[in-house]
Amino acid sequence: MLCSVTAEIVFMGNMTMSLSLLLALLVALVSSISSGAQQIPSNATVYDILPLFGLPSGLLPASVQSYSFNPDDGRFVVVLPKPCYIQFDYLVYYDVKITGVLKYGSITELEGIEVQRFWVWFDVDEIRVDLPPSDSIYFKVGVINKRLDVDQFEKVRSCRGNGGCASAGNLKQQHLLHLEPVTSAAQVETLLTE
Repeated sequence: MLCSVTAEIVFMGNMTMSLSLLLALLVALVSSISSGAQQIPSNATVYDILPLFGLPSGLLPASVQSYSFNPDDGRFVVVLPKPCYIQFDYLVYYDVKITGVLKYGSITELEGIEVQRFWVWFDVDEIRVDLPPSDSIYFKVGVINKRLDVDQFEKVRSCRGNGGCASAGNLKQQHLLHLEPVTSAAQVETLLTE
């Protein structure tokens, strides 16, 4: 009987140690995921940081002049030398200052990026990817989520030339001069869907 009690104590002790080890590993894993931003190298570019958060580096143009990033709350500011346009599936406008909150798999509270659909410019409020990663990226424009192929955002692109027709700073305004007013919800839905 003493042998049986000793075996049970050893088994319980090993089980307690195993659970403690499992709990310690789980805590280490969770803290490493949540503090991923604190492991960013000091010489990292903004194009290095985006993939650390599960996002493609080509979300921003090649002309980034400077950026700041707060790893404690994820807030960032990106500065460009001048407004910028890049043609993806849609024409995208980047203002000289882009701000938002970077979290793993998403950028929220986004300001400074707009997308054109049928001569109308819409603010992009949020960008996110699927977790686990897939071939899709989502752009939230108001209440609409638009799914696009993530491959087009993998490569960092240069701002597009204007063909001598207009300066990059007023291309958006030039398009707006020819805009017919949108007067119904059905017209808005048509603008946002394909």
